[in-house]
Amino acid sequence: MYQFSRSIYRELSASVVPTKGEDISITRQRFLRACECSMERLALDRHYFARPTHTLFADVRHFFPIADQLRVYRLVAKHVELATEYVDTQLRTGVTFDGSPACCHASTRRGTPCQRVPLPGSKYCPSHKHLEEDFEVAAA
Repeated sequence: MYQFSRSIYRELSASVVPTKGEDISITRQRFLRACECSMERLALDRHYFARPTHTLFADVRHFFPIADQLRVYRLVAKHVELATEYVDTQLRTGVTFDGSPACCHASTRRGTPCQRVPLPGSKYCPSHKHLEEDFEVAAA
């Protein structure tokens, strides 16, 4: 996932403005760390990371002048979209990024997370497949 955060960093690091009393290299390190944290969360917690573009832009926008804000937002949106597509294709294989099998996203009646392996191409196991959000709407 670091290829996405590093790509954002490479394209935007020249535009970073140092914070008052801080060296430009420290400001750029903070910018890179914010990008890497968002991409790591996107990879590890995709189901509960509702608006990754908004979150990453909110974390990094203060590193740039006002005139560059729109360019920064568009670039962040483009890279987050690519990263999201990559994560979604990886999760469809049934294996997480650390090599462990994916777990069902549902909770049991007791409130504990379901430990079963999801169906191929789904987030849910056979017991919870009715919770799938991709309902087909029949044409009237």
